[in-house]
Amino acid sequence: MTLKFMSSRIEELIYGITFDARTATGAVAFNTAVVAEDDLERVLSIFKHVYAAGLNVGPYVRIIEGGESFNGVSIKNGFSGILTICSITIDGVLLKAGIPVKPVCGGIVQVTEKIPVRFTEILRYDATTLDPLDVLMSQELTSVLEMINTGSGKVLASVREVPMAAKNHLENLLSDLMEAEFKGVLEVGEPNSDLLEMPVSRGHIGVAIIGGINSMAAVRESGVEIQTNAISGLTDIRDMNHNLLSL
Repeated sequence: MTLKFMSSRIEELIYGITFDARTATGAVAFNTAVVAEDDLERVLSIFKHVYAAGLNVGPYVRIIEGGESFNGVSIKNGFSGILTICSITIDGVLLKAGIPVKPVCGGIVQVTEKIPVRFTEILRYDATTLDPLDVLMSQELTSVLEMINTGSGKVLASVREVPMAAKNHLENLLSDLMEAEFKGVLEVGEPNSDLLEMPVSRGHIGVAIIGGINSMAAVRESGVEIQTNAISGLTDIRDMNHNLLSL
């Protein structure tokens, strides 16, 4: 079997994303979490607080009950599946609008008094067959709950590069996403400048995007057992529930 690096898998999924922020229609990428059925209510409460703090991508969620299957995801009896928006949905929106986008890496961002300071760890998408954010979360390097409670902590994020000639178009699209309640953009850099101490290719702008599994990291930090599968697949946004993460 041929090894497939995460960069190749991401590129394949990005081409299938058709989400339109202005109409809130089309296909999005999703992550999957699996928890014990008895823990579902507590887990959803944590997810709500993570989204309210701006540390998750979008408000859309789908619950899969035990014994059910959805878009290739099957959940065993006694467990519940939670589908959330994956951050590569934003990449798909940019690509659909004609902006070449290159996912570079996933990592941990240190935040101090609600201001992102720097990446402390990174894994490049073109150098691993595993999802970097999944790997980093498993190493217990995050402090998402601390970030929510104090304004300082370490959260999951990833870096994309886009041509600097697309800066105005990029800003307009990100504005549309914010109007659609997508809170996924952590920082947009300047042309030919480092992004949160991450080098950016010449002629490009770096974009730091919040990791779609920060909510799952927060659940782990709370001591609840959770299984995760980042970048699980694609689904129509109409198959997701818009109201479950409202406080």
